[in-house]
This record gives sequence, C-alpha cells and structure tokens, in this order.
Amino acid sequence: MPLVVLCGARGSGKSRRAAELRAALDGPEHAAHVVAEAEGGRAALLAEVSRRLGRRDVLIVDAGNELRSVRYELYCAARQAGTARCVLHCAGGGGHGEPPFEAPDPSNRWDRPLFTVGAEEALPLGAIRAALWESRPPPPHRATRSQPLQSASFLHRLDCATQDVVAAVLAAQRAGAQPGQLVRVPGAAEALRLSRPLGMAELSRLRRQFISYAKTQPCDENLPQLASMFLQYLSRSIQ
Repeated sequence: MPLVVLCGARGSGKSRRAAELRAALDGPEHAAHVVAEAEGGRAALLAEVSRRLGRRDVLIVDAGNELRSVRYELYCAARQAGTARCVLHCAGGGGHGEPPFEAPDPSNRWDRPLFTVGAEEALPLGAIRAALWESRPPPPHRATRSQPLQSASFLHRLDCATQDVVAAVLAAQRAGAQPGQLVRVPGAAEALRLSRPLGMAELSRLRRQFISYAKTQPCDENLPQLASMFLQYLSRSIQ
C-alpha cells in the first residue's frame, strides 16, 4: 500500500488536502484510505498504519506528524513493508502557543520524496502519482528489520531510558517545576515542556504504552534516541 504522509503546522489545511488526495487517488485499481489520529495517540496511529500497509491501496496519514521522529517511524514502517511513499508538506498555519513544528528536510531520507504546497496552490498530483506507482521502493534493510523481542540489550536500554525520563519528570516537579517550564533529561536532546502536573500513575501508564509500541518497531538507529522519543511521546500525550 503506497503511503502519503501529510505534515504541517496546525491550521495549515492538512485535513483538506487529505480529502483532496483521497478523491484524486481513489479508483477501481487502488482505493484510497485516510488514517487520522485517534485515541491512543502516537502509538495507536503507528500501529494502525503498520496494520494497513499490507494491501495495494493508498494510505494517507492525516495526523500529528509535526515531529521528525514520527515521520521517521512511518518511514521505517513503509520500508519494512516494501512500499513506496512520499511526504506532502502543507505550508502555513501555526501561531503563538501552538506545538512546535519540525519542518521536513529533503536531505533526510525519511522526508523524501517531498512535495510542499501553499494554501492556495494546486496539489502536484502527477508527481505524487509518479512517486507512489512509478518509483521502486527501497528494500527493507537491517535498520527496519525487527530485532528479536527477546534481545536483552534492546529491552534493557528501553527500560532504563524510560525509567530515567519518568524519574527526571517526577524529580523536577518535586523541585518546584511549574507548567510551562522545561524538564531536561541527561543525555537526551529533547526536553519536555510541562503543560500540567503529571503523577506517577499517569507517567507509568504512558511509559507502558510507549514500551509496547517500541517493542514492535525495534530499529537499531532508534537506540540512542529512545529517551528523546519517549519525551516527544509524553509531550504529545499530555496536551
């Protein structure tokens, strides 16, 4: 199933573009489906995409793809499934107080082929069709092949990284961190901006959800970024 990943700031028209793409790409040979963010957040979205990637239809992801790490995980899922993909960047939108948007960069393999459209521009449907059906998808490689879930090294690092994040968030709150302040974890490039107080029960639940997802997509390249990825997952989950 060819994959189209939409990304853009809030208010950039992603849902409108997803509807346009569905209408343009849906046909007797290839049906088009839109996957939107649902309850369960990032983990549920990626699980749904991975589940649907086995068919020949077109899958359009209209969800919170503001973060590079989310687009990278979708890239891994598509490459593991051996399907073509592209990224559609909806320019514009955003504003004060909105979540940060990490713009796609065509020098990153997970952000290409990349198409960018403004609010009033027509979709480059010919180029999108060519990317989905006329290009040869890259074969799965070691970074996107599932490692054995019994791998002691991967599970140990996943457990330690998520425990360190939970401990850092709780310690920061005990030290007086207030909503709006950043919580940093040693060794992690990302930081968590507290939007509200977080208790141990909620953090433990989110940690379990993240671990369940991470064990289904154990990429070698993700190992050094596990703490940062968990911080990004927390940031999206507590909004």
